[in-house]
Amino acid sequence: MIEIDGSFGEGGGQILRTSLGLSCLFNKPFRIFNIRKGRKKPGLMPQHLTCVKAAQLLSDAKVSGDYKGSTELLFEPYKVKGGDFFFDIGTAGSTALVLQTLIPSLILSKEKSTVTLKGGTHVPFSPSFHYISEVFIHILKKIGININLSIDSYGFYPKGGGKITAEIFPVTGIKPLKITERGNLIRIKGYSAVGNLPLSIAERQRNALLQKISSQITNDSHEHVEIQCIDVPTPGQGTFLFIKADWKHSVAGFTSLGERGKRAEKVGEDAAEEFMQYYLSGMAFDPYLPDQIALYLSLCKDESIFTTSCITQHLMTNLWVISLFHEYNYYNYSVEGDIGRDIGKRGIVKISPIQR
Repeated sequence: MIEIDGSFGEGGGQILRTSLGLSCLFNKPFRIFNIRKGRKKPGLMPQHLTCVKAAQLLSDAKVSGDYKGSTELLFEPYKVKGGDFFFDIGTAGSTALVLQTLIPSLILSKEKSTVTLKGGTHVPFSPSFHYISEVFIHILKKIGININLSIDSYGFYPKGGGKITAEIFPVTGIKPLKITERGNLIRIKGYSAVGNLPLSIAERQRNALLQKISSQITNDSHEHVEIQCIDVPTPGQGTFLFIKADWKHSVAGFTSLGERGKRAEKVGEDAAEEFMQYYLSGMAFDPYLPDQIALYLSLCKDESIFTTSCITQHLMTNLWVISLFHEYNYYNYSVEGDIGRDIGKRGIVKISPIQR
């Protein structure tokens, strides 16, 4: 039984999600305590419970402590099975985070699986649908993992109601990732979107973004940038702006969300500022990708190495959780920032097996 302190490091729901994914994958039971201890509302919330219920269904797990507000959970998986699944979070909880809980075990099943999720698709504190589909899945494909992702409806906070579907194909092995230089900038593209709001808001978001980045990016950036203004189907209301930077060797993405009282120009400026911080770092990956791909690279038999514009607490926490589920002499990682392991610095990450 693996014992996990849910308050370690960043202390968020990611510890639970990674634990569920690896528990199903390795068929290892775990007990997690102090779940989200430092949060304003500690314990399991509807989104986390959906992750637990989904992992339980996939693996026929024995579970206790699976109720709202619970700060301790016991999870004992049996055997993962693929198939077609539908899960409704019931709130604007992130569909992306639930999906990321399920992918690790399903890619190593013997059949293609289809997962349909209903909830939030562009909500705070989680990857947006477009980040998952155009950045995360793009990198997974490089290491041999194939996933098709589509969206039928967009879900914004607080209404939710978004709907996405993922086709997850089985793999026989995972290839290492070696990207330390991003190469030349090929293009910047993206979407400025509104749901049940005037399209002029999307145009203002886009214009604010373009004004901020075009004056700072060299190499004839105007020829590289294409931001589409779109009206998306949703049961609620909302706006977002997503930009994707394609480089010769890498890809990066940034999402900014609208909210009541937030000017459209601010949405565009926020996305531009995050992009510029990454752009000026010279590193291959944005701050969000490393902690999302670390789990998969830990399954590879060869060393992976990449650079990132920011070593986050999310990354360090996730690396720690991953290490709990691997055999002592199998998995190793190292993180080198500008100043040791300082959080918030750019750096290089190595994930590798330890030779027996």
